[in-house]
Amino acid sequence: MVRKLSIRLALREAMRQEMENDETVFIMGEDVGVYQGVNQVTGNLIYEFGPERVMDTPISETAFLGTAVGSAMLGLKPVVELQVADFISVCLDPLLNQAAKIRFMSGNQINVPMVLRAAFGAGLGAAAQHSQSLEAFFCHIPGIKVVMPATAYDAKGLLISAIRDSDPIVFLEPRALYTDESEVPIKPYTIPLGKADLKREGKDISIITYGSMLPVCLELSLILEKKYNIDCEVIDLRSLQPLDTDTILNSVAKTKRVIIVHEAVRFAGFGAEIAAQISQTDLIYELKSPIRRVGAKFTPIPFAKHLEESTLPQLKSLLAEILAMFELT
Repeated sequence: MVRKLSIRLALREAMRQEMENDETVFIMGEDVGVYQGVNQVTGNLIYEFGPERVMDTPISETAFLGTAVGSAMLGLKPVVELQVADFISVCLDPLLNQAAKIRFMSGNQINVPMVLRAAFGAGLGAAAQHSQSLEAFFCHIPGIKVVMPATAYDAKGLLISAIRDSDPIVFLEPRALYTDESEVPIKPYTIPLGKADLKREGKDISIITYGSMLPVCLELSLILEKKYNIDCEVIDLRSLQPLDTDTILNSVAKTKRVIIVHEAVRFAGFGAEIAAQISQTDLIYELKSPIRRVGAKFTPIPFAKHLEESTLPQLKSLLAEILAMFELT
């Protein structure tokens, strides 16, 4: 059976079903219990599974993330919630120097099957310290997998896969999309990590995106088709580490044009890695237009709505970028 769920509810269902199927899975974080999560994702799970498996923690991210790493090493499967990804700055050592390194340093004898869930992104007026998109930072840590769903269907399947995985995973959730709905099966299912999804097939240009920019890019593709007869292919990466390079290259080989769109700051953003991987193949000689990257301006995210909007990629600016690639401006 399939019905529509929001991303928020799809994530909750994924955790509930995995906790029912595997008693080693537990949740921990600030306000994930009685308060039901600052983003209301954990909901009433504390009443279903009790405080021993849905643990409200002290306001010490270093303490509870370190506890999660240790418990994962001993065979449990913690799902840790950071209220916002920005808070990784106060608890980076357990992730960077412990979770990411232990499998390597132990000669593959010790795994860390831990999921670190964190909301990210702007658009809600949360200002500079609660609005960052830090995926490129996480992707630069060997030993960490980085997952970013943009639909409810993907959110459930990817989170189940992440919980069952034997490595530490940073699972980034776009805050602006928590209420977005799509059809989600009731039964548990998995989506392979490291596999992108072709959200729209096209022949004229490849739009490569992920996270909060996916709905914008899909809307943009409809406008381009209707008004300019430009057929866009839209790829949702879903996983950044591991990265599905094959899907990217196959798409670019077909369309011969590519634009990479993300909410994160454009300078040194993850789009640069994608552009580099394309440019290091013979496809670089077949492109009809230079690779384009679109991201946020290099500035902290402002609080004021009009300033926040001017910082982030917008539909109008994306349209102008693509039209320029077809020399239609």
